[in-house]
Amino acid sequence: MTVVKNNHLNVISQSIEQNRDLYIQTSQAIHAKPEIGNEEVFASKELVSILERSGFDVQTAVAGHETSFYAIRDTGKEGPTIAYLAEYDALAGLGHACGHNIIGTTSVAAAIALSEVIYETGGRVIVLGTPAEEGGPNGSAKGSFVKHGFLKDVDVALMLHPSGKTSLTSETLAVDPLDFHFHGKAAHASGAPHKGINALDAVIQLFNGINALRQQLPSDVRIHGIITHGGDAPNIIPDYASARFYIRASTWSRTEETANKVRKIAEGAALATGATVKVERFQNEVKDFVLNAVLDEVLGEELENVGEDVITEKRAGKGSTDAGNISYEVPTTHGHIKIGPDNLIGHTIEFREAAKSKVGDEAIIKGAKALANTGYRLLTDAELLHRIRKEFEKAVAEKQS
Repeated sequence: MTVVKNNHLNVISQSIEQNRDLYIQTSQAIHAKPEIGNEEVFASKELVSILERSGFDVQTAVAGHETSFYAIRDTGKEGPTIAYLAEYDALAGLGHACGHNIIGTTSVAAAIALSEVIYETGGRVIVLGTPAEEGGPNGSAKGSFVKHGFLKDVDVALMLHPSGKTSLTSETLAVDPLDFHFHGKAAHASGAPHKGINALDAVIQLFNGINALRQQLPSDVRIHGIITHGGDAPNIIPDYASARFYIRASTWSRTEETANKVRKIAEGAALATGATVKVERFQNEVKDFVLNAVLDEVLGEELENVGEDVITEKRAGKGSTDAGNISYEVPTTHGHIKIGPDNLIGHTIEFREAAKSKVGDEAIIKGAKALANTGYRLLTDAELLHRIRKEFEKAVAEKQS
């Protein structure tokens, strides 16, 4: 059994090493041509092409996103289904300052390497090409993959995110992304102000109401927003005004609770000014992350096996990721791999440059090996997979209690 395992691990490693130049060139090409969410035509095409040449059956434009894809290699033999999550969108104005060129390429490389041995182990390998992780209109596509049923037959989902330090999955915040559209009545602001209904006043009331609410909120809640339209001219009473808010908290249930309070503030602002209001999500909601200590331990061991120094202390700040939506459906890991100095901060020019550096290139190769080897252990160790599943069920129940 040990000989077979070692042979399989050698096949996985050789697959990644033999395609080293291809994967690095792909990451560099995606980095050089950044595309924002749901516009990742080039990046998606590059990754799909590699998967198809490697024997994967690929469907494109799935789950309501033109630049998404679902790639599968199925042995037809009984066994687990391992999914790799691929991101490849960039930030507006900053390019790949979150390193998604590395994420997508690493997940594809890992899936291809693991697929080289599954005809002996059994099971399936899947790559979910998920656009617009950074959000925006129709953003956070992993939520769409959940809603369209693409996680129903998946046993475990895996991915790695570039960072200043190699570490395991962090706690994240849930997000309810809301647009507030207020409609009033236009009038001459000087000649006949009494004839108008000021939609901008309603938006200002919304901000004031939220500021008053902050005093009564738990410490984990974050509410931040902008005015997206405030009128057209100062001498016209605005008949339309709008605002966009992110409402965040440590759990999705608390996020929903807070969002409902904000919705009521908007209704009150409309009532106070005589305006009407429509509230809508401009992208998928983003859930907090359901941590899985057993799965993280496996990934941590495999990262150490490829030479990474895994940092175990908690990360200082909390962001959000739509991988959280996946983590509510199946056991999921969202580890981090070092691509630059320890103090590297995401969404900066420095991070963008690190995402195309030699350290970043090497992170693709090492990360792919760690992810593929993690997948292999899950395919071949039923008892381990069972423990991961039990840990998942317990963690989800605690989140929902």
